Amino acid sequence: MRSEYSWIPPGEAPSQTGPHQVGVSFSRHRAAVFESGERTVGGDIAGGSVFVTGRDPITWLRIRETTEALEIYPDRALLRSLGPGDPEFEPAAAVRDGTVLAICSILKRVHAAGAGLSDVAASTLAHRLARHMLAQYCHVRPVAERERGHLDRVTVDRVTEFVDAGLAGPLTLDGLAAVASLSPFHFARAFKATTGLAPHQFVMARRVHRATTLLLGSSGSVTDIARAVGLSNASHFRRVFRRHMGVLPGDLRQNSKIGPSAGASPRVSIGP
Repeated sequence: MRSEYSWIPPGEAPSQTGPHQVGVSFSRHRAAVFESGERTVGGDIAGGSVFVTGRDPITWLRIRETTEALEIYPDRALLRSLGPGDPEFEPAAAVRDGTVLAICSILKRVHAAGAGLSDVAASTLAHRLARHMLAQYCHVRPVAERERGHLDRVTVDRVTEFVDAGLAGPLTLDGLAAVASLSPFHFARAFKATTGLAPHQFVMARRVHRATTLLLGSSGSVTDIARAVGLSNASHFRRVFRRHMGVLPGDLRQNSKIGPSAGASPRVSIGP
């Protein structure tokens, strides 16, 4: 599969998300307008929303804010090897999907901060996404039986909602496991097997995402923003932010209105 990570300034000219893609808008948008097939849709888009295209692209007619997005082109050959025939995605716009969000968060860090991803890790990620897309957006069961110890989509999304609602305070493994009605040990294993991220890694990725939104959309100090995302130690927050985004939080706000550029790769290919 291939992925593209981008920061796109608002503009009047329409832009397009191509067919057979899956992606995340990390940034939120108010009163966005887009067109897919013969439908024109308008409304607010929450940060972390997932978009899936089938044969028809999405044409973005009005976006008023800067967009931070990651798009993935799944490997069609891999999809055909796991499912019957030539699977076709059922389109979905601005939906919650914690598994896709976690996978995109991993790839975002690869792009933005130059984080390494081994061949085995890349292949595992490609298979994880392909199986999820087949089950959730093609409504077919992959050829191989679903592995034991995975979480269903409803549970992952419920945990994601719990994490996003609690970013300002402490989040514990016990608390997340309780949302999934599992013991902490079994939850931690199942969550990573499903999403590719350990629970603490997912929580940190969501904290960095919320911090990015606050840095670009508010006038709060770096220290205040660190507290707002549950990281009271500003020095630790700066180190974590740079590890995920490739730049310090102050540099993101001061030097660019459309996000980091130094060291950020516009696209990355992940093999099956």
